Amino acid sequence: MEKTAFDARYQEYLAAIEDYLNGLFAEKPHWADLYEAMRYSVLSGGKRLRPVMTLEFARLCGLDWHKTVPVGCALELVHTYSLIHDDLPCMDDDDLRRGKPTNHKVYGETLAVLAGDALQPAAYRLILTAPG
Repeated sequence: MEKTAFDARYQEYLAAIEDYLNGLFAEKPHWADLYEAMRYSVLSGGKRLRPVMTLEFARLCGLDWHKTVPVGCALELVHTYSLIHDDLPCMDDDDLRRGKPTNHKVYGETLAVLAGDALQPAAYRLILTAPG
């Protein structure tokens, strides 16, 4: 199968998205366990369709897609928040997400709720502080 121009762009977008997401919540403050729980779910993989579509839409509109990486990643944070909460015992009570134990199975229900809740305002912060 031939690699298309979009396939190459998709891989470039994924690399930029993963690099940006990997830099989030990496500090070790006194609430490091919360950051660890947030990173566990944010970095658990996935196709990253929401941020990829954000970057491609920006490119198609003539914008520098590099400047929209924070906005695309903000969408991924909101999506991840919804997945953490969806997996909770009071919702679907799932044990696995993408073949790995769900957040509440690893960090407990209370920390999972906090991790999901903390991703929402973090997403808004990314949008508000995005360049250009």
